[in-house]
Amino acid sequence: MFAAVTADLLNGFGLTVLLFAVTLVAAIPLGLVVAFCSMTRFIPLKWLTKVFVWVIRGTPLMLQIIVISFIPNTLFEIPNRAIADFFGTSMANVNFIFVCVAFIINYAAYFSEIFRGGIESIPKGQHEAAQVLGMTRGQTFFLVVLPQVFKRILPPMSNEIITLVKDTSLARVLGVVEIILAANQAVNLYVVIWPLFYAGAFYLAFNGILTLLFSFIEKKLSYYKV
Repeated sequence: MFAAVTADLLNGFGLTVLLFAVTLVAAIPLGLVVAFCSMTRFIPLKWLTKVFVWVIRGTPLMLQIIVISFIPNTLFEIPNRAIADFFGTSMANVNFIFVCVAFIINYAAYFSEIFRGGIESIPKGQHEAAQVLGMTRGQTFFLVVLPQVFKRILPPMSNEIITLVKDTSLARVLGVVEIILAANQAVNLYVVIWPLFYAGAFYLAFNGILTLLFSFIEKKLSYYKV
């Protein structure tokens, strides 16, 4: 029993880490793009982006996961089973993709507001000084603005990323067997409670490592003081 439960928990751990990594890699650059769109001088795009961010931040992630899973069948009349058959994969993999899409969209909206706040906090005088030195707008952003923005947004970004680790448990809504669902299934099957403590220890260890990592990065960037 112990070996079987441990193997199931490790599989759930793997899916949790994969969901975390995919979301982080895709949501950070997408969030930066959304931040630029929310600051653009093109008013229709600016307000469309603001409405998008407002809707995503104002509704539960669980609801967004469910809605996205219904889009193929509702809007395009394509059953999810047909998608799985077309790509020669399982429904579990299709549901995992739906979960990834929902997480990426949700966290991109949150990250965009953090990026926007960081970029707008940089004094305009630094932009003007860079222009006097002959820098292009791209050089100004990447060499002058972005390093300072990164330092300023690190604390709120670290909070969101740690929240992401815990939010991965919502993947169970579509039956994705992440570590919490794997632990819950083991509890129901073997009538033991220790798998839940294993899952809790995983989250504590994962978030502890991330906390130490962000503290280390913050100390390394302490020379960016403005």
